[in-house]
Amino acid sequence: MQRCEWANTELSIAYHDNEWGVPVHEDRLLFEFLILEGAQAGLSWETILKKRTNYRAAFAHFDPRTVAEYDPRQVEELLANPGIVRNRLKIAATVQNARAFLTVQKEFGSFDAYVWRFVDGRPKRNRWQTLKEIPARTPESDALSRDLARRGFKFVGSTICYAFMQAVGMVNDHLVDCFRYKEIG
Repeated sequence: MQRCEWANTELSIAYHDNEWGVPVHEDRLLFEFLILEGAQAGLSWETILKKRTNYRAAFAHFDPRTVAEYDPRQVEELLANPGIVRNRLKIAATVQNARAFLTVQKEFGSFDAYVWRFVDGRPKRNRWQTLKEIPARTPESDALSRDLARRGFKFVGSTICYAFMQAVGMVNDHLVDCFRYKEIG
């Protein structure tokens, strides 16, 4: 079975085969991916996958309403949690992003309705032959990044936004010879 070559560990293979690139329309899962992609900045995705269960526990299973209410004491507790990336800016950004996320939900009815507008409501299907062809950012990720930042989100640079778009299936960046490319469609 041919898969994207970056999926080369047990954890990354499971993620690749079951989640990456599958269109997500559930707000809590969209929030999870937005936070995890921001946490990954400067680190490997494998590191974040290893800590994902701990992130779910630390951030109330990515319930944005709960996370938005985290106070300075809870932030300090998170900074002492070895199960997550203990970066003050990233943890503070998670709380700020939860608040901004709730504002977007209120304005658009759901984060799903908001975020999928950046790809006209349907996945963009690319036709990459090699990993080298896959861009780190696109005009769509640039637009999403600018708009999220304008709305008060943190750790949402264009590269992070493009990784988010890949993860939640807004773009299908499986290589064309990968078995998931056709399955996802």
